[in-house]
Amino acid sequence: MTERWPDLAGRIAGKVHVLPIRVYYEDTDFSGAVYHANYLKFCERARSDCLRLLDIHHSELHGTASFVVRRMVCDFLKPALIDDLLEVETRFGEFGGARMELRQTVKRSGEALFEAQVTVVLVDGKGRPKRLPPEMTKTFLSLVESAT
Repeated sequence: MTERWPDLAGRIAGKVHVLPIRVYYEDTDFSGAVYHANYLKFCERARSDCLRLLDIHHSELHGTASFVVRRMVCDFLKPALIDDLLEVETRFGEFGGARMELRQTVKRSGEALFEAQVTVVLVDGKGRPKRLPPEMTKTFLSLVESAT
């Protein structure tokens, strides 16, 4: 399907994965703002699509390994509203062994609405940490932004 819809999984701009999201009625609460848990869904989608663009597919890992969220620290800055066009930016931070640190930001017209620091771990079929394979490590290393 990505051949017919190459932009469906977003894009990698430099070292940042960017996924566009439109806010639908189903994403909002009674006030018309995005329900807080949906920011987590937007970020999950972005992480999955980022992996897809990097040619790392959940379907190929299923049964032998999977990525799980170990820790997430969230900051809700401003509300997104119905029909807003958002972008979820995913940045790679440090990683090692089975663990990766990601920084995700949901933005509207460049303004941050939500930020999350996410620790993701690769686990085997029994839920035990599994070292990142060398090819995967090399791919992720190419996306780590330099500290400034």
